[in-house]
Amino acid sequence: MNRKKRLVVAAIAALIAVPLAYAANVHFKRDPTFTDQGTTLRACFSLAGLGNGDVTITLNSSGSATSLCRNPGGNVAPGQNKVPVHPSAQVSIPSTEIKNGSLSVCVTTAPPPNPTAQEAGCPNNNWSASITDVQFASAEIIVEQGGNVVLDQTFTP
Repeated sequence: MNRKKRLVVAAIAALIAVPLAYAANVHFKRDPTFTDQGTTLRACFSLAGLGNGDVTITLNSSGSATSLCRNPGGNVAPGQNKVPVHPSAQVSIPSTEIKNGSLSVCVTTAPPPNPTAQEAGCPNNNWSASITDVQFASAEIIVEQGGNVVLDQTFTP
């Protein structure tokens, strides 16, 4: 094989190998554990098969929020509607935290924003609404490394 062909073959091989350096087979060591903390969801898990790059983890969740309505006089009544919510969180982890391709982490969503009085089913817009609890229905964990999604899985917490 002449020199030009060897360079082309080497370049193609290098392009194929670059994504493999980031993550060959990212997977959960065991299923994540989820903790319902009222208005937030906490996910703890260990990953294996990571490469040598920074990792970004996103936790997306969905559920129905229970709310309270408060009138201008300060009296409280339960909201009448379940409000759909989608709390999420994102964390970035430097490559120095990855040991032998493995990483253990916990991620907690932010609490969802309070609904409007109308969304909560309060008697009128002079009332204010606040979320007291979320019934979480699903949680999605997305792992990115080297600018690529290397794991995306949805769970029922």
